[in-house]
Amino acid sequence: MKSSSLPRGARFAFLALASAASSAPMLALGAPADSTEITAPQMIDAFEGDFGVHPGQRRNHTKGLCAAGEFVGTADAAALSRSALFSGKTIPVVARFSLGGGDAEAPDAAPNPRGMALEFTLPGGALQHITMIDAPIFATASPASFRDLLLAAKPDPKTGQPDPEKLKAYAATHPDAMAGTELASHHTPTANYYQATYFSIHTFKFIDAKRTEHMVRWRFVPRDGTKEMTAAEMKAAPHDFLEKNLIERTRKGPAVWDMIVYVGEPGDPEDNPTLAWPESRKHFTAGTLTITQATPQQKGMACEPINFDPLRMADGIAPTNDPVLLFRSPAYAVSFGKRLSGQ
Repeated sequence: MKSSSLPRGARFAFLALASAASSAPMLALGAPADSTEITAPQMIDAFEGDFGVHPGQRRNHTKGLCAAGEFVGTADAAALSRSALFSGKTIPVVARFSLGGGDAEAPDAAPNPRGMALEFTLPGGALQHITMIDAPIFATASPASFRDLLLAAKPDPKTGQPDPEKLKAYAATHPDAMAGTELASHHTPTANYYQATYFSIHTFKFIDAKRTEHMVRWRFVPRDGTKEMTAAEMKAAPHDFLEKNLIERTRKGPAVWDMIVYVGEPGDPEDNPTLAWPESRKHFTAGTLTITQATPQQKGMACEPINFDPLRMADGIAPTNDPVLLFRSPAYAVSFGKRLSGQ
């Protein structure tokens, strides 16, 4: 399925869901109960049913490029998390910027979410992964609901388009998707990877030196500013420009993002990624990401073999019981295994 085959709003809602969950599977213990439990292979099958099978490629966020740089944390973050990520030392970073969905030929001006995936190599060799998209929430509250959306959005072989009645039926029976649908109705793609704010979507735990847990969400805010495309720019844009523009941007100088961490208060949703926190929550700068180079993704590039599993965490950062977050690691593993085996 070409990502451009879906109507603008429905396409974004579908891809926003896919972007955070293409890496997803079996419900973890402690996750909120769901009427239907699904497996990682079932989720990946649903992706392949919508986008087709592309041997050796990622099942989601297929189109992308590699990048590299460094991260330096702040003392404010170190007060809430004992992670070496916030030691104040320079941490090497391998990054991947990508376009949501399983279509490697999707036009860059389509309103698919932009993705940023980061692998930090901490002192001593421990790894910390962070994966984000340029949307503040996820489109469903459970893996089962997300898979139902993928099934509803599967294109009809005769028309190449999803069946409107199936999408309507999905919306009527899945109230958890309402917030994502509303977001999709007015979402506009950003002009460049380096002009996008990327969100954690999920809630995480920062664990401090006294083992006290702090519920947090974060976003990476670009110092180049967040710029959305106008309708005219979307129409006139070339098919491919995101990769070229980021490579050219890093040749002129580093692209920089500030990691802004928001601290939750009692009653803030912790396990439902479709619900946003108030902007009034206490927040601070937890560090600075500097991307110094970007290269086309191909075999041999640093980011190409990395799985970017968001549950790969070093001491001091931990997951919550968000069922979508906990489901991602097994699904990433299925997709990763197929990719490495050339399937």
